[in-house]
Order: sequence, then C-alpha cells, then structure tokens
Amino acid sequence: MTSTNLKITIDGSTGSAAPYEQLRAQIADRARSGELPAGFKLPTVRGLAQELGLAANTVAKAYRALEADGVIETRGRHGTFVAAAEGASREAAAAAQAFAERAHRLGLTEAEALSAAADALRARFAAH
Repeated sequence: MTSTNLKITIDGSTGSAAPYEQLRAQIADRARSGELPAGFKLPTVRGLAQELGLAANTVAKAYRALEADGVIETRGRHGTFVAAAEGASREAAAAAQAFAERAHRLGLTEAEALSAAADALRARFAAH
C-alpha cells in the first residue's frame, strides 16, 4: 500500500511493524528531514486511510502519536499540518549540551564522547 502524495508505503507482511507505527515513523522521518516542510498540509484521516487501504482508526492513532511528539499539529477544521521543528530542535540541542557538559566532567575526550553517543543512538534506533 502506497500514498503517492506522501510517499508512504505500508508493509503488511508478518513480522513488520504495526501499520500505525510504520505510518508514524515515515511521516516523522520525512518531517524531520525537511522532505515534508513545516506547514505542509497532511491528508485527512479518512482520506489517507482510504488511500493506503487502512482503517481510519489506524491513521488516527498515528496522527495522535505524531501530535503528541510535536511533529504535526491539528488546526481544527483547517486540517493537520507538519509542525515547525523548532521545539524538537531546541529540545535536542539542550539534550546535546547537557551530554557535552557531562562528558567533559567525566573527563572523556571528544572522540570518546562521540563514540558513546553514537553507540547509544544505534542501540535506541535498532530497537525500532
């Protein structure tokens, strides 16, 4: 199942992530990469569900998760849009600064700190 406008593909095979999680992850990735720019209007829940051959509740669940993460925002009757990345970028920058300060206090070199961060990110994203 593919959405031509969003370039979303849902893999229905056994062993793949739940459809709502695939949808959530693909929209989040595209929004964070800038492929879906801030202000991009997303299809309605029903419209995207029909386009992808999913239940409306599945798309609604993905949209709720994305909204809770600050990736998208619903503007009432006007629709659902990709949110400005400022909040997530600000939060990531603050976390990175806190990590850098802690690594410095621990006496790590820049290479050691980067290696530790890369290991943690690989472990976290491998879990998905």
